[in-house]
Amino acid sequence: MVQSTTKICKWQNKLGWTLNERDPEFIKSLMPIWEWLYNNYFHVQTSGWGQIPTKQKVLVVGSHNGGLAAPDMIMMMWEWFHRFGMEQPIYGLMHPSIWKVFPHVAKIVAKTGAIFAHPKMAYMALRSGASVLLYPGGAQDVFRPHHLRNKIYFANSKSFIKLALREKVPIVPVISCGAHDTLYIITDAYDLVNKLHELGMPWLLGIDPIVFPIYIGLPWGLGMGPLPNIPLPIPIHTRVCPPIVFDHYGEKVACDRNYVDQCYELVLSQMQLELDALVRVAKTRIHLPFYK
Repeated sequence: MVQSTTKICKWQNKLGWTLNERDPEFIKSLMPIWEWLYNNYFHVQTSGWGQIPTKQKVLVVGSHNGGLAAPDMIMMMWEWFHRFGMEQPIYGLMHPSIWKVFPHVAKIVAKTGAIFAHPKMAYMALRSGASVLLYPGGAQDVFRPHHLRNKIYFANSKSFIKLALREKVPIVPVISCGAHDTLYIITDAYDLVNKLHELGMPWLLGIDPIVFPIYIGLPWGLGMGPLPNIPLPIPIHTRVCPPIVFDHYGEKVACDRNYVDQCYELVLSQMQLELDALVRVAKTRIHLPFYK
């Protein structure tokens, strides 16, 4: 028993594996910067925030955009804190590679509520009474090619459905348009790079990048690999969609593959319909440089 307790304490003390890093005062200090970006750099227009239940924890599910900068995610974070305050907790799952490759950045981001993207942490956050923000598509979503910019892409990851079913929480989808135009992703060359790896080329830092985008954007001009980027000042539209409540919840249905698949397709199709409508609205507002 003592040995088991020691192991639990050990992983809970690791960066990203605790809920205690979140710092409302630090978030408050970032709010003026985020607000300036919201109003003056990305000129964000948003809608649907009244859809979020104010007295209930929720699982906020989004589609990632715009490279590692993920500007739509940051703008939604500002909106959340602006509307609900810094004290109403929400935690965001962050990709394991970020914690390994950029530990100093991860330490800062952890103060805003970022936690390690692992089911254990998601369950811990929800059971603490907090809401959780996650992007199921991860790196493959945030670096999807430009021609897929208006597609909801989850890379067939369904663990978030099981999470919602087991914890009996509604899913609140969040979508955006414009953020994936803040850089131009030509293609994902991962298959080619992976073949070179199989022939003996080592991974940088010994970490499989999962994706290997080739893109045009700042500051590299032509960027290769999942490098950090500076987003272009493209107008962004965000929308909070109506909560999705499934017919059945619990451990039993979370283990039912067919039911999980049905719930996954429901979320995917609902979000795609909302995104299609948002794209039509965005095209009437301003001509984005990469749109035909």
